[in-house]
This record gives sequence, structure tokens and C-alpha cells, in this order.
Amino acid sequence: MSSLEVLSKDERKISIRLRGVPLQYANALRRICLNGVPVFAVDTVDIVENTSVLADEGLAHRLGLIPLRTDSSEFKNLAEIDPDDPINRVMLTLDSGEAAETRTVLSSELVSEDSSVKPISDTIPIVELAPGQRIKVEAYARLGRGTEHAKWNSSNVSVLTATDKEDERILTIESTGAMDPAQLVLEGVTELSRRLADFRTMLDEMKAQSAP
Repeated sequence: MSSLEVLSKDERKISIRLRGVPLQYANALRRICLNGVPVFAVDTVDIVENTSVLADEGLAHRLGLIPLRTDSSEFKNLAEIDPDDPINRVMLTLDSGEAAETRTVLSSELVSEDSSVKPISDTIPIVELAPGQRIKVEAYARLGRGTEHAKWNSSNVSVLTATDKEDERILTIESTGAMDPAQLVLEGVTELSRRLADFRTMLDEMKAQSAP
């Protein structure tokens, strides 16, 4: 009989003992928790003004790599991503104003139209401004998976460790901060179930087509 036990958990990391779970399924869950659970990341940036030393492309790249909190309970059909659906896109704006002295623009200055989607930390540096310099941008975040780009990775670490028991393994997940680690595992299980169901449907269709 399959079972799981939470060994440890904090705001970023969770360790779970899996018993009676086939290695193939456990490893599939590990991989999905790494880059298969949809999270938000900045994907499109409109540069309104940028007089900093950082090129527009570099500024957009940095914004894209800032992890954004993703609460699956706030969004419907998280497993079925449609980038064109407005519910899967969130706008964040940033206007540093004209710097009076040399200073660092931080992630806390990003203002999101959805309070549930925001940087995981207020102290992530974006760019340093000299006196008189300014950046003003409109950034659009969307749901995506790490299989498309690393900025959508849902975890930094996803490891499956063998124990001295043949049917027992330890799954350790360290979230990027975009999602609570326990929530991440639950979403991973949901995603794995969906993929298996889709695969079963494909097999049934193949059987039906090959039937005389």
C-alpha cells in the first residue's frame, strides 16, 4: 500500500518519505515539481523610459528572472495554461522617478495589479541609478513551465534519495519561493495525474483506430 509522510517542512523546503510508490512515478513527480508546475514570470516588458547604464534587453532579462509568488487557489485550471487568457496574465509597473542621488532600484518598487502575484522578496536589486537617471516600465507576467524557460522553474532543488528499504524513498523539494513547497507537491501530483490521464486517452484512441 502506498503512503507518504512529511518529514520536515519550512517556508521554502519540504522532505517527504514515499513508501510503496513505484520508482518511475516518484521520479516523474520529482521532475514535474522541478519544472512542470506552472508559475508566474515576467515574459514581456514595455520600456517607457530607461536612462540607466543597463540596456533595455538587460533590464527586461533581469525582470524576467525575479521569482513571483503564485497562489494556485487564485487561478482556475492551473494545469491548462492558455497564455492568451487574461486570467493567466498580470501587469506589473515600475517607475523609479528621477534619482536625486546614486541608488539601487529594488523589487519592492514593482507594483502589481494583482496582490497575489508579486516578487518573493522586496530586496532583489534590479539596477543602480546615478543622479538624474530613471527607469519606467510596464512588465507583463504570465503562467509558464520551466520546460519552456528556466525563469518558470517552480523549484531550485528536486531530489529523490534512496533509503535502505527497497520500496522507500525521500523526496526533497526546495521551492524558488514562487509557491509554498507543500502546495507545489500537491500541484505536482495533480499535473502528473493529468498527464497520465492524457496518455491513457491517447492509448485508447490508438486501440480504437487499430481495431478491425
